[in-house]
Amino acid sequence: MVLNQATLKRDGVQDYVSLRTTALVITAYAIFIIGYFLCTPEVTFEAWHGLFSNLAMKGFTLITLVCIMVHTRIGLWQVLTDYVKCAKLRAVLGFVLNLMAAAYVAIGLIVLWGV
Repeated sequence: MVLNQATLKRDGVQDYVSLRTTALVITAYAIFIIGYFLCTPEVTFEAWHGLFSNLAMKGFTLITLVCIMVHTRIGLWQVLTDYVKCAKLRAVLGFVLNLMAAAYVAIGLIVLWGV
């Protein structure tokens, strides 16, 4: 049996389900934010602060940030293995892009819990 170390011993079905699940969460969050903008007559700092000071909204945003990172990691792995044939370049690009995804989540958490 051959194990592909690049996928952290996951299989294609798990990647497929993870991508679809994270996409649903990200879509639900986007629909909620769009709905908030459409239903709020005037989006002021106080209204925006009130929305994000709610613990449920912080939780939903936290889950969405983690889903974005998981979605990005799997998508980057798939795209890089398909289109970047040089293993060293693929490793460097994967490291840098995954580091950027982790930084995105970290900065998002700092901003989110700073409200």
